[in-house]
Parts: sequence; C-alpha cells; structure tokens
Amino acid sequence: MEQLILDNISAGYRGRPVIKELSLAVQEGEMVAILGPSGEGKTTILKTIAGLLPPLGGHILINGLEVNRIAAEKRDVVLVFQKPLLFPFLNVHDNIGFGLRMQGIRSKQSAMQIAEMVELTGLKGLERRKVHQLSGGQQQRVALARGLVLRPSILLLDEPLSNLDADLRHQMRELIQHIRQQTGITTLFVTHDQSEALMLSDRIALLLQGRLRQLGTPHELFYQPQDTEVASFFGCPNLLKGTIQDNIFSSGEIHVPVISANHDQCTAVIRPEQINLAPDGCPDAVKGTVTSISFEGVYTRLAIETSSCELTVFSSSNQYSRGEQVYLSIPSSAVHIIVQAQRPPR
Repeated sequence: MEQLILDNISAGYRGRPVIKELSLAVQEGEMVAILGPSGEGKTTILKTIAGLLPPLGGHILINGLEVNRIAAEKRDVVLVFQKPLLFPFLNVHDNIGFGLRMQGIRSKQSAMQIAEMVELTGLKGLERRKVHQLSGGQQQRVALARGLVLRPSILLLDEPLSNLDADLRHQMRELIQHIRQQTGITTLFVTHDQSEALMLSDRIALLLQGRLRQLGTPHELFYQPQDTEVASFFGCPNLLKGTIQDNIFSSGEIHVPVISANHDQCTAVIRPEQINLAPDGCPDAVKGTVTSISFEGVYTRLAIETSSCELTVFSSSNQYSRGEQVYLSIPSSAVHIIVQAQRPPR
C-alpha cells in the first residue's frame, strides 16, 4: 500500500519553485532517502509534506487522502528537524510527552507511551535530566522519541545526523535502524550523506538541480546510474566513451564483452573497486602505468594511465609505486552502459 504519494509536486518560496514537478510514492513500512547536495530543496519537500509550506502545484496524499488543504497539526505525520528544538525548561520525560499533553492525553496512557519511547530510544535513566545536561546524541534521541510517541503514520527526518560527530552518527544510524525494525514506521528522510542514504534506505530518490534524477534501490543508483551525472555524484570517475559492436564494448585498447545492442556512441561506467589488477600475461588485460597513489584506509586509490585513457582503481594492497607497470582486467559484470541521457522518473 502506498502510504505517501507526491503527485507532480512543485514547492518553493514566494512563488518561486525550488522543487519542480516531483512525483514519488512511499510504500507502507518503507524507508526512503531523499539524497542530494545542499541547496537542492530537500528540506522544502519535508516542510511541504508536513504542512508547514503550501505546495505551488501538485497533490500530496497520505493514507489515500489528499492533504493539501489540511492543517499541519491534523496531518498524520511528524517532522523531526536537523536541530532537536527541545524545550529547555522541560526535562526529558516532559519533552517527550509534550505532544501528548497538547492532544489531551494524560495519566496512565501518556505515562505508558512515554515509557515505551524512553525504552525504544535508549533514554532510560535520563528521564529527569534537563536539555543542557544531555549530549548532542541524547538530545536527538529525545527529539525522535517526542515525534514517535505520537504514533504517526509517517516519520519525516530532516538531516537528523548532520550535527553529530562520527561516533554519534554511527550510534544514531543503528538507533534509526532499530526503531524501524521495532515499529515498522514509514520513514522519509533527507540527507546529503551518500553513505547514510546507502546504509539506511530501501530506496533512494536522488535530487539534482531541483528535479528527481533517479529513483531506485541503493544498489541500482550505485552500480546502475541512469546518466553520467548520477554516476559522478556517487563517486565513479571511470566514464569511458566508446562503441558497442557485436556485444563488445570498445574504447581505445579496452574491449569488454557486454550484452547490448550495437551503438555508435555510448558511455561505460566502471566502478574503481570492480577493476582487477591482473598478472602479466592475463588474457585481455590492458597495460598501464601507475601515475599516482593515495592510501585511503581500507583501500589504496591508484591512478593508472593506459595508452588511451586514465582509470582509477581501488586496491586492497598498498605495495604499488609510481611509474610501475601494471595490467588491468575489467570483467563484463563491472561495465554499465549508458546510451543517452534519460528523462527523470515520474
């Protein structure tokens, strides 16, 4: 069941659209990431869904009901902002229960729901602390609990991890995954962090220039980009222009079997981690020279110049040196062919 539908939504400020004709359907229980660079209008989408900003065009449906003219407080969604925005004069318990009090829910029912959220978000023992006594990660947990305690159909998260350091981001990612497993809540979150989107989401909606450029699973966007801009966004520098004839992609001295119709012009996307460094004499290996080396922790980034192009390769070994001659093997499974720019998904 589609719990949230954005039908040709345009949104912006003072009549000027930041988001143009965006269509997106989120299934019940699904977690979808809206990913893109800063300034693409990701937060604008969440504000429009939550009712804090009227759409400039299109329709928003929640649980099958159009909500364009329904007030924010009557929509079955909760928006958790990038900053926790907690009440400094209230303790953790009362911050979490604030929305319940506004709804007139008190006494035993309220206490039970608050206790449930305290347990779920790992805040047990902190209920009486004030905001200034909490770490940044703890404050973000309180903000999550305050939204979840209302039991909304849809949870909207606006860059919830961006203000945290690396360790806290890791902890919060695990918490969000745990909450989703325990509650099954439908979640739409925005981020500019690729690793965050790839790790947490069922599907990713990539925004570039205010438009939806590709919608799909993390694996599809990472390994099967629909155009070269999407490939570049996900950090793939190996974009080889070439041709396909009789199921062979050719670019200079590189020839790789592919399953494709013939094309006079196309681009092969080849991720650096999928290129193998082959021993001398390996069939179909391409000779190259290492021109630069960058140790990056779990792998070493090598720039390798062949007679027709330069390729970036990730290697688990750091035993290479500049000027060294190497041989590259590109498996068919590593080649993703882009024939032409495609229209954004609708």
